[in-house]
Amino acid sequence: MSDFVRQESYPCAFTSNESWVILSPIEQSIKRKIEAVGVPLKDWDINIYRGVLTGFNDAFIISGDKRQEILDNCKTEAERKRTDELIRPILRGRDIKRYSYEYADLYLIATFPSKHYDIDDYPAVKDYLLSFGMERLEQTGKKYKGFSARKKTNNKWFETQDSISYWDEFNKPKIVWGNLNLSATYTLAPAGMMINAPATMIVPASENLLCILNSKLADYYIRNLGVTRNGGYFEYKPMFIEQLPVPKNIDENLFSEFTGKELQNEKEIDRKVYELYKLTNEEIEFIEQK
Repeated sequence: MSDFVRQESYPCAFTSNESWVILSPIEQSIKRKIEAVGVPLKDWDINIYRGVLTGFNDAFIISGDKRQEILDNCKTEAERKRTDELIRPILRGRDIKRYSYEYADLYLIATFPSKHYDIDDYPAVKDYLLSFGMERLEQTGKKYKGFSARKKTNNKWFETQDSISYWDEFNKPKIVWGNLNLSATYTLAPAGMMINAPATMIVPASENLLCILNSKLADYYIRNLGVTRNGGYFEYKPMFIEQLPVPKNIDENLFSEFTGKELQNEKEIDRKVYELYKLTNEEIEFIEQK
């Protein structure tokens, strides 16, 4: 055995059938502390959902101007009211920033199959969708010259591709994030705001959880569960997020002095998260360098 191997080797015990990863002593210590203090999010009373998959964003995600045009084409006040309720604001993954979002004035025609809409109750929406051609809207998976129909499902031509049985969860405040990012990029989205797949959300929202997710410590733990792509991008899949252990009994005002409409002090948030998980100065320095 070479001197380098002797000097750089670490003892590891493989005593279970679970997947394993080789860590240095300080990495093992950090991992143990995180898992000792927290409860994995999958065991919390929360739900993690992906955003809406329409199968044809060009038709179902519209600008504010197009929304107004559709509303102006409604023939009665009752139709206009129904249509207004059907067309909902939406965020894409690229709109979601760290502790904020940049709303692009986009809207979703939220014809979820689980809602069992009758498209004839929305003639202005029907006319708009049909302008794309029935062949492009139908959900048969058939191939046509130059394009394919949407993925084969049992849904109707005017419905989104996903059933979205959890549609009512969008009517609550939520933590949202984009799928692919260079670092933790979570924010709060208001009640009624939709998100577009593959962006994901946690319901119900919590400011404490938001701050922990955006912390350097949580991001270090989550990114160690998967593989970082070229350019430093990481795919923040729910299967990784739900494994993060988070302390449950936290003072609800723990981070309130550092957050608000605009983020005030990320260093103080990180400091409080390190304290929550009882990290030493050496362990904190290791995370900071990472």
